[in-house]
Parts: sequence; structure tokens; C-alpha cells
Amino acid sequence: MISKQMEELVKGSSVIRAMFEEGKKLAAKYGAENVYDFSLGNPSVEPPEEVRQAMVDIVQKEDQNYLHGYMNNSGYEDVRRTIAESINRKFGMHFAERNIVMTVGAAGGLNVVLKTLVNPGEEVIVFAPFFGEYRNYVSNVNGKVVVVPPDTDTFMPNMEQFEACITELTKAVIINTPNNPTGVVYPEQTIRELSAILEKKQREFGTDIYLISDEPYRELVYGDVVVPYIPKYYNNTIVGYSYSKSLSLPGERIGYLVIPDEVADFEQVSAGANVATRILGFVNAPSLQQRVIARCIDAKVDVSVYDKNRRLLVENLRKFGYECASPDGAFYLFVKALEEDDTAFAAKAKELNLLIVPGSSFACPGYVRISYCVDYDMIVRSLPAFEKLANRYKG
Repeated sequence: MISKQMEELVKGSSVIRAMFEEGKKLAAKYGAENVYDFSLGNPSVEPPEEVRQAMVDIVQKEDQNYLHGYMNNSGYEDVRRTIAESINRKFGMHFAERNIVMTVGAAGGLNVVLKTLVNPGEEVIVFAPFFGEYRNYVSNVNGKVVVVPPDTDTFMPNMEQFEACITELTKAVIINTPNNPTGVVYPEQTIRELSAILEKKQREFGTDIYLISDEPYRELVYGDVVVPYIPKYYNNTIVGYSYSKSLSLPGERIGYLVIPDEVADFEQVSAGANVATRILGFVNAPSLQQRVIARCIDAKVDVSVYDKNRRLLVENLRKFGYECASPDGAFYLFVKALEEDDTAFAAKAKELNLLIVPGSSFACPGYVRISYCVDYDMIVRSLPAFEKLANRYKG
């Protein structure tokens, strides 16, 4: 028998992944061209050519014993130094290699930092709607998730409710901007307000409250939108970053943590993250991908592809009668379901071979998430199905 905890986790396993698997079954049955899979945030834009070339060059030319061997649990020193210098150039920071821990994607990084910080029973605050795996990550360390209810008018953090959620047991707060599932980008004023509340509560309770900024979508923004760099506003910030989206490398599982010197108990937190990387079983981030990132530190994907998809979907869904905001970042639309039960709505969509994810998976019922990091032509083919679905609810 598996553990009781795993029994519960299996029962509540990712709806997104389940929908993705269902899509493969439908494609086999009806033909891939007749299935419209908007379930998974799997980038459709190819990695930059320099990334591919770097992989080839590294495998062919670098010392193979060095390349494939163990290194410091935090990662290669020169790679961490290169990343720190890049952040410093972009955001006017002062990081060094000691501030960077290479991780197995953002997910691995979040698990490392939660393992490092959270005692059993301590609380981690999240803002609905949020990436559902946060619950599991906190559960892994026997912490407690505290959810700030969503503001469905703006999908911005409700500061009054946020402040009311903070207690003596609050150890960390997770924010995600640009946001999955809404595409919302928190403006500077929001970050300042949030930081001021945290500073106030730290003084009130005499505790350290860490702000964990989950940033896999940082580079995926549209127009002149600016994503504030959170450590500039709150000293107790730890950043989790991933190249899964910014370089279209989700399967390579490569990212990093930023632990600034200003973080409370920096030496212990840094040492803890280093040990957590090992004892969680990662040991170290993939060595080849660390070398690739160092060579391609300024590479970018073509975000205009996602912008084109975004505009097509928003324009047509609104025309069909759906309510949806035009997201400023990431590659998701969060659309109001046409009935109260978002799970039932997603099931009706599946009858038309439309695969969308219920908002309940993100602690925000009544909505669905549409992932538009897909082929443009698939979106075009899917539009009659979206219109047909909307027509079922008219009259």
C-alpha cells in the first residue's frame, strides 16, 4: 500500500496533466488536426538557434569528465557568476555567484526553498487564482497553505484580505507575476503595497516573512509592460526562475534561485538551499543545461508569436460572447465560464474536442484557463468549436 499522503495526492493529481493525456487519446481517435488542446503550458515557439548550437558545441568540445561529473550542489561557479552578472546588468542589482543556486526548473527551486524555510504547521500564503501545484509543494514540507480569495474584477492581490491572512505562523508568501493562469502582471505600486504590509507584519510579530517570487514567465510580456524586479522592493525576497518558458526548454528542467545577501539569515538560508538540493534528490541541476545557459544568457524566444495568438483568441472569444481580459504577460487566457460549474463547462467543451482547464484547479471556480502557446493554425481551426460552445448557452 502507498502512503496515506500519496493516496490523497494521487486523488488530487493535476487536472492539467490529466487533460493533456486526454488530448493524446482524442488525437489518436479523431486525428490530431481535429483536437484543440489548450490545456498545457508547453511552449510552441522553438528554442533560439544559439541554444541548439550551444548544446552541440558543448558536447563536442568541452572536457567530458568535467561536463558530466558532479559539481557543487548549488551548480557550477562560473555559470552562477554569469547569471548574477546578467541580473545585475538588467535590474541594477549587486549579486554574485554566492547568491545563485542552480535548480531543476522553477518547480525544483520552489521545493528547495520551501524545504529550507518552512517548519511543519507554518503557513504559506498564496493569491487565488494560483498554480495548483503550490499546494503540493507546501504539503511536501507539512506546511499549511493559506489562500487569499481572488478579486475577479482585476485579478490583482486584495491587500486588505492579504493583511488579514498574515499571522505569527506565516513563514512565506508566494507571488507569481506574470501570472499563471490570468496573465496579469503586478505593477510597481502593487509590489510596494505588498512589501509595506510584509514589513509592518514582520515588526508586529517579530518574525521573518519570506516573499517567494515565482518567475518562469518574466520575459513573456506584451507591449511596453514592465515586470518589477521584486528584490528591489523587499529585502526578504527569494526569486525562483526557470528557462522553461523564456527559452522554450520545459523538458530540460533548468532554472535558478536568487537568494540576496539582504535576506534574513542569509548564510543559513543559502547553506540550507544547498543541502536541500541534495537531500531532495536533485543533487545538482543538469550539468549540460547549466553550461548551455551560461553561453546563451542573452538569448530570447520570439514573443510576438504568442502575442499574435493572444490577439486572435481575445478578439474572437469576445465576439462569441465570452468574458476575458487581455493578458499583459505569460501565455494564458482566464475566461469566465458560461455556467457556474466550470468543471461541467470544461466537460461540455471536451465534447467539441476543446481541451481547457477548469478554474477550480487554480482555486478560482467559475473560470477556465486557455493556454495559447499553441500553433496559430490550430487556434484558427478551433474557433468554430468555441462559437458552437457559446451558442449552446444562448437563449
